[in-house]
Order: sequence, then C-alpha cells, then structure tokens
Amino acid sequence: MKKVWLLIALFTGVKQLANAQNIDTIVKHAALSFMSGGPRVGLSVGIIKKGEIYRYHFGSSGTNQNSAPTDQTIYEIGSLTKTFSGRLLAQAVIENRVSLTDDIRKYLKGDYQNLEYHHKPITLKNLANWTSCLPDNLPEKPTLKAVPPDSQLFEARRFHDGYTRQQFFNDLHSIKLTAEPGSHLAHSNTAAQLMGFILEDIYGMSYEELLRRYVTGPLKMPGTFVTVPASKRALLSRGYNAKGMIMPEIPKDAGSAGVLKSSIADMVRYLGDQLSETNKAVKLTHQPTWGSPETLAIGLNWFTKTNFDGQREISGSGGTFGYSCYMAGYPAKGFGIVILTNENDNQASDAINDLAKTIYNEIYFTAAQRAELGFGFSRSINLLLKALNQNGFENAVKAAADLKHSDASFKLVEDDVNLFGYHLLNKGEKAKALEIFKLNVSLYPNSYNTYDSLAETYESLGDKVSAIQNYQRVLELNPDSHNATEHLKKLTGK
Repeated sequence: MKKVWLLIALFTGVKQLANAQNIDTIVKHAALSFMSGGPRVGLSVGIIKKGEIYRYHFGSSGTNQNSAPTDQTIYEIGSLTKTFSGRLLAQAVIENRVSLTDDIRKYLKGDYQNLEYHHKPITLKNLANWTSCLPDNLPEKPTLKAVPPDSQLFEARRFHDGYTRQQFFNDLHSIKLTAEPGSHLAHSNTAAQLMGFILEDIYGMSYEELLRRYVTGPLKMPGTFVTVPASKRALLSRGYNAKGMIMPEIPKDAGSAGVLKSSIADMVRYLGDQLSETNKAVKLTHQPTWGSPETLAIGLNWFTKTNFDGQREISGSGGTFGYSCYMAGYPAKGFGIVILTNENDNQASDAINDLAKTIYNEIYFTAAQRAELGFGFSRSINLLLKALNQNGFENAVKAAADLKHSDASFKLVEDDVNLFGYHLLNKGEKAKALEIFKLNVSLYPNSYNTYDSLAETYESLGDKVSAIQNYQRVLELNPDSHNATEHLKKLTGK
C-alpha cells in the first residue's frame, strides 16, 4: 500500500464549540504524526467534549487504496468487547440475578473442583476484573499444522473457528490454578469467554441478543456486530500487520472476550454513555473491584485511575490480528476519546494510547505547561522534582524519605518513578536519571524491573561493571528475563 494514502485526512462531525478549529488542528497534527510513525493503514478518531462530537478519519480502510475510512467503516475492537461483557454482568447484578461474589461453579454444569486454589474459588468478580488466574486462552497449547510463520495466524483462525463451546468446557476441566483468585492481575480471554457463556445460560439468550437488548439497541448502535451481515460487509475495513499483509479476521470462538466489530459512529455513542454514568449498570462497571484508583484499578473490565491532573480516568483497549483500538474517558470533564485503526504490531497499542494522551494534553494544557519537566507526572513526582532541583538529584533517597515523613499523601509508585527516570534519560539527563533509578531500587528492592532500568542507565553511561552487577541481580529475581540475558552476553562476551 503506497504511503500517500496514509496521509489522506477527512474531517466530519458536529463542531459547534468556539475552539472547534483548535481541536481540528490538534487532532490533525497528532494523527498525521502517528500515521507517519510506523506501518499505519487507516485511523478513525472520535471525541466528545462537553456533549459536542468530533469525528476524524485518516488513511485507508484497506478495501482499496482510495477508500478512506468513514463514520460507518467497521473495525474489530478486540478486548474492548470485554467492557460490553462487563456491562451485561453489571445488568445481571442490578436485576438481582447474580452477585459479584458468587462462586462461578454455581452457574456451571458438572464437577469443576479444579476451579479453586486452596479452597478459594473463582468468583464472577474475578472473571470481570482480570484476577481469575485462568489461562489467557483455551486450549492452552493448541495443536496446529506446521505452516510458515506468515501463515500461522491464518491456521490459528481456522482452528479456533472450529473450537466449540463443548470443547471449551471439556478443556476447562484440565486447568490447574497456580495462584489464589484475586491475588494478581492478568489478562485472560478464557475468563471473559466463560463469563459470556454464564450470562447466556442465566438469561437463556445468546450473547448477541443480550447486547441488542441492553446495549446496542438502547444506544442505537446499528454498526456494531458479532458477525457482520452480508449487507454490511462492504463497510468492513481490512486488517493489516506490520509487514502490510492482510490479516485474518478474529476467530468466532473469541465470543465475549473479543468478537465485536464496530464503527466510530457507534463507539462515540458508547463513549457518551460511559461519560454520563446515568445508567446504574454502566456506573457499576466503573467502580473499582481490584487495585487502587490512585494508581491503577479495575472495575468490571474497565480500568480506572487518577490522571496526573487529578481527573478520574476510565479506559479500555483492544487488539486483534490486524486491528488496534483504545478508549478513554474523563467523566468530570465530559471529555472522551476513542481511536480505531486497522493495523496491529508490537508498538500499535502504545502508539494509539500515546496519541490519545497527546490530544488530551494539547486540548487542556498550554505549550508552556507541557514543556515543564514534570508535566504528565503525578503530584508526588512533581514534589520530588521540586525538592531535587533545590537540593540536588544525588539526594533523591533522602528527599523522598523527608517528603513521605512530612506529607501523608506523598507516595511514589514504582512504574511512575521508572517512567520519570526514562523521561529524564530521553532528554539526555543521564546523571539525573541514574539517581532516579537508584531511588526506585531503594523503594522497590524486590522488583527485577527497577534493577533492569538501573542497569540500562549504567550501560548508557559506560559503567560496564555496575551494569553487569545489576543485570545479574535482575536474573536473580527473574531468571526468565530475556533483556538481562542478552545485555549480559553483549557486556561479558559470554
């Protein structure tokens, strides 16, 4: 596909705000930067700001080189499907059909003694908040035909298209939990699929029928499908990988874990419903059931956290063989953004997340504010930065301890400190970054990732001895670290 088509941009939508032209400029600039930053194909962006709707399209839907996406172009939305499933579970709770604390075996036919760990069972809540400890997919190790690498996803799709509900439940018997449900967060399509099957049995309706009754019907979302009908197939974009190859569609057995396809017009309506939170079931899906809202929590398949500017943020994302998507909302601001693209690679998910943040930041903050060193980081990071600018970065450990002692709300989260260190590193402030990574090691001495970041910084400074020592510490904490292994080979020649 010629790159010229990646630079086509169409702007549509209702734009009545005084700053509509400013939003157009921000989105166009950010989106064109995104489109030129990798093997992109097509992109649709939907924004809601105080009830006003903005929709934008770039590139190609992939049907042919001249077919730019439109409001009705259909994309696969992958794991964003899980938020729809969470909405249905919340509805069942509202109707007193289930309780989130119910043992899932209450709704299963047959004996599933294996679905507990040390007598603690998996609950419905665990299925919806990514803490079930179930494997990511069933079967865990499918037997696929030996095919070339570029054909493996096509073979996987053929296999899963024929993988039946009965086979799923047969394989469910073979699962052995290795941790207590609720103990940690881990993506699991198996959990989401199982939740869909349970809801179908409770209501005596198919997943698609449940969606029409409770979500897509009431919200008037005519372009959202489990299976795209023949009359709408021309609207379905083509999904691509990083090499520009057309990818297979999502397998049928993805079900309530990732089967949905939708348009930007429909997803903006869905986004608006999330922002208003007037529906009791919608509001329930946003209430944290695991984690801390200050840093990262999850409700019923919606992630929530406090953004760096103090705003409550809800978000979800998805990726399939050839598509990536992201949705984020800030209910108190009445602002939300949804991004759909028909390309997927190792960087696509992070890239559209960054695109959404860029648009949000440029709409709500001035260039001068965005240029500040601590912009985009938490209040605690900015308090630390102020102290270090006054007293020197070499005193980071003491400064953090003093702030914690004097301010009960001061809290440094591992990931935030790590990101701040890399932020400094990317600005060429290697010595300052080193002190931040040292601080993170002192705060989180049992985290292999803190040592990994410290080792990389020593390596960039030319201190091979310290780099080797820290990479070795990484392997002590995480023997499977590929990054540490490869860097040690390079540094030691062994």
